[in-house]
Amino acid sequence: MPSRTVPGLTVTEDLPPLDLARPEIGPEEERLVLEVLRSGRLSLGPVLERFERDFAEWLGVDDAVAVSSGTAGLHLGVRALGWQAGDEVVLSPFTFVASANCLLYEGVKPVFADIDPVSLNLDPSAAEAAITGATVGLLPIDIFGQPAELPAFERIAGSRGLGILEDSCQALGAIDSEGRKVGSRGNVSTFAFYANKQMTTGEGGIVIPTDAGMAEVLRSERNQGRAIDMDWLDHDRLGFNYRMSDVTAAIGVAQLGRLDELLAGRARVAGLYLDRLAGVEGLELPAPDQPPAKRSWFVFPVRLPEGCDRDGVIRKLGEQGIPAKAYLPSIHLFPHLAELGYREGQFPVAESVAARSLALPFHAGLSEGDIDRVASALAEALGSGA
Repeated sequence: MPSRTVPGLTVTEDLPPLDLARPEIGPEEERLVLEVLRSGRLSLGPVLERFERDFAEWLGVDDAVAVSSGTAGLHLGVRALGWQAGDEVVLSPFTFVASANCLLYEGVKPVFADIDPVSLNLDPSAAEAAITGATVGLLPIDIFGQPAELPAFERIAGSRGLGILEDSCQALGAIDSEGRKVGSRGNVSTFAFYANKQMTTGEGGIVIPTDAGMAEVLRSERNQGRAIDMDWLDHDRLGFNYRMSDVTAAIGVAQLGRLDELLAGRARVAGLYLDRLAGVEGLELPAPDQPPAKRSWFVFPVRLPEGCDRDGVIRKLGEQGIPAKAYLPSIHLFPHLAELGYREGQFPVAESVAARSLALPFHAGLSEGDIDRVASALAEALGSGA
């Protein structure tokens, strides 16, 4: 177990390893899950409907369709927009791979464009330059909870006749540059509730439809293509097993009820990191908010200095019980995407950020002492030339 020498003393204090991420689960989550288990209605039941209603009310939209994951939500969003084989959609390469995979599922080509060096989101100018005659849409991603510049993308889409699919899977609770909740602008949008997200259902996601007709199709496609009014084994379209169970939805109901608390806890930890790491030479911290825009803290990513041995830093932190991850890669270099013709050097900003980005332990349960410990260890690792 790692130890810490206390300044001025000759004793050491044993320190347990930290968690990289951890969900905040309390008694209300446990109570509602147990209630569902005892009800005998574990799927397609009233708790799922309640979660969808509660989420739509919180976001300020007409409807929300819960699914099994954020990836499932993105896939159904692609289908809802009618994007199909031979089409092209523009997005950032600095993202989780599901943002591109959801296009490939339908034979749509992901067309990457570089990112803004400050927000780390898709650069609207680069996105517009990547549009071709085959382009049917834009897929902006709110990376690390930083809201993408949706007004700019909407102007581009409106002038070019393109659709928009918002990947807000990392940004629940973020506020955009016009003061609106991310995902509430009237585009098809998606959120995810994996265990490291701002709120969790364990696994799960949700899609925000543009109208009631789209919502009906989404509910059918998540349930093997069966319409709500059809018999058990009747199906009238291609569908998938993308259902969210009532057990999962029960966690969501409880988490949504304390979302302000969950977001505030993460913001507290982020604030401590920003304070403690401000003086570490060469370290780049997340960009400050530009009101009314406001980040929703998903992870706490830092960028190491150019030429720094990131693997060495990760190793030195690990030796002190502090997990850290290279996060995120630039996905255009993954083999199945490189096969589309992408190569190193095409997106220099994204590639530079991906080579230097490091995710530190981040969850609301971290104490001030934990943050001090991480900051001290990181400064030491960088100072040693790791």
